[in-house]
Amino acid sequence: MSDDVEPGLVRVRLDLSYDGKDFSGWARQKGGQRTVQQEIEDALRVVLRLDAAPPLTVAGRTDAGVHARGQVAHVDLPADLWAEQGGQLLRRLAGRLPMDVRVHRVAEAPPHFDARFSAIWRRYAYRVCDHPGGVDPLRRGHVLWHNWPLDLDAMNAAADALLGEHDFAAYCKKREGATTIRTLRRLHWVRQPDGVLEATVLADAFCHNMVRSLVGAMLFVGDGHRPSEWPGKVLAAGVRDSAVHVVRPHGLTLEEVGYPADADLAARNAASRNKRTLPGASGCC
Repeated sequence: MSDDVEPGLVRVRLDLSYDGKDFSGWARQKGGQRTVQQEIEDALRVVLRLDAAPPLTVAGRTDAGVHARGQVAHVDLPADLWAEQGGQLLRRLAGRLPMDVRVHRVAEAPPHFDARFSAIWRRYAYRVCDHPGGVDPLRRGHVLWHNWPLDLDAMNAAADALLGEHDFAAYCKKREGATTIRTLRRLHWVRQPDGVLEATVLADAFCHNMVRSLVGAMLFVGDGHRPSEWPGKVLAAGVRDSAVHVVRPHGLTLEEVGYPADADLAARNAASRNKRTLPGASGCC
C-alpha cells in the first residue's frame, strides 16, 4: 500500500472531537446507524459540493458511546478545490456539523502523513467516581460510577505488571487476522481534586475493548475483589477471564494522538503495517 496521494489530490488533516453518547461508534455502518464518520463525510460532501462523500481515514476507531477530545483523521480532496475553498472549510463545517461533533483544525498534511499508520501512540483517559452519593449529574455522561470505595495504590501496583510489550489477548476482543500484541507505555491512576479517579492509558495502539477491559480489571483490584497480582496473571495466561468486565464506554475519552517528525512519517507507516510478533515467537514479520 502506497502512502503517496494520487495526482490532482491533496491530503488534508482534520483534528476533531465528539461526544460519543448518541453515536454508534466512529465507523460508517450499513444499517444506517448514526456514526461520527458518516456525519463528517456527509458534511464535507455538502459544504464542498461534491458528488460523493470523500472517505476519511481515522487514527483510531472508537466504539459506540466512547468520546474523543483529540481524534485525528485525513481526507484526500481535489487540489483545485482545496486551493479555492480550503481557507473557509473550518467555518463551513462548523455551520453544517451537529453540535456533538466538532472539527477544530484543518490543514494540509505533510508528505507521507497517514492518520492511522503514521501514529506512534494514542492516549486515552478513563474517569471513575467512587463517591457513595454517585456522580455529579453534570458529568454523568463522561464519568462511570463505581459503587465501592477504590484503593488507588492497589490499582497502580496492578497496573505496573501490565506495562511493556505483551500479547494482550486476555484483554482484547479477537478479530480475524489481527494481532493483539501491543506496547503499553503508561497505565496510571490519579485522584483529581474533585474526587474523580482518572486513568491515563497510553500505547502505540489498542486492540478492540483493550482499554475498557484493563480498566475493568483495575476496578476489581481497587475495590478488593482481587489482589494486585491478579491482572498480571490474567495477562500471562493469555486467555479471556470471565471475571474481567468490559466497563461501560461513556467513561472513556480519546485524548490525544502522537505522530513522529515529518521526516520519519514514511518509515513509521512501513513499520505500522508489519504484523507484529513477540521476541522468540514464530512468524514471518
